[in-house]
Amino acid sequence: MGFTSKLTSAWATNNSALCVGLDPDISKLPAHLKADPLGIQKFCIDIVDATADTVCAFKPQIAYFAAVGAEAQLQAVCDHIRTQHPHIVLILDAKRGDIGDTATLYAREAFERYQADAVTVNPYLGTDSLEPFLRTPDKGTIVLCRTSNPGSAEFQSQLINNEPLYKVIARTAATKWNTIGDCALVVGATYPTELAEVRSIVGDMPLLVPGIGAQGGDIQAAVTAGRTANGTGLIINSSRAVLYTSNGTDFAQAARTVALTTRDAIRKFSN
Repeated sequence: MGFTSKLTSAWATNNSALCVGLDPDISKLPAHLKADPLGIQKFCIDIVDATADTVCAFKPQIAYFAAVGAEAQLQAVCDHIRTQHPHIVLILDAKRGDIGDTATLYAREAFERYQADAVTVNPYLGTDSLEPFLRTPDKGTIVLCRTSNPGSAEFQSQLINNEPLYKVIARTAATKWNTIGDCALVVGATYPTELAEVRSIVGDMPLLVPGIGAQGGDIQAAVTAGRTANGTGLIINSSRAVLYTSNGTDFAQAARTVALTTRDAIRKFSN
């Protein structure tokens, strides 16, 4: 099953547009896991198992694993998601962007080593840097468009022929990249006006929407701006607000409670 088909199925099966981001910061782990050599792995797997019926996707952020030499733990987490929750979309948040053989190797890393359904990429180097991802059969390429961080406008709002760069990216994704392979875009919940503009350009293309929870994005504004006509089209990510609700032994159940609340808030505005 291809990325878009799997995502459509996950939206329907769990009636959810929530994505839980897996950003395991060792300093924030529960005390009983901080000293455990496999603490990151155990933390993420417990979060996954506690929230799997509330989400359409999980999004492990590779830097949190790689910075502490925990790539093997990331691989174990990805394996667990694929085998124990195979209907849930697995997005590797890597924001890769390079050319030639290097881009090809990054695509292999995402789709062969970690066997993700999709990976986030940076389009700054142009179409040839995206092609190794886009041309991988049944996989999704999620391109940065209008990101959620405060400094994103510094370049993403610069005009090209009187059109902001993020609109140029959206238009290129809809008319070019999506004809090569399954493509989606990253547009932050912190910018609902731009989110609505991107939706009007790309039609029903999936949008990964970070920025709710700790970053302060408003769920109602994001869903209203970004949903498709049938109330889907969104992968709304929440990471820290779900992961670190409790630093005790009840962390997974606490995460589930927040995930359910967030999922239900998204549902409320999806119709």
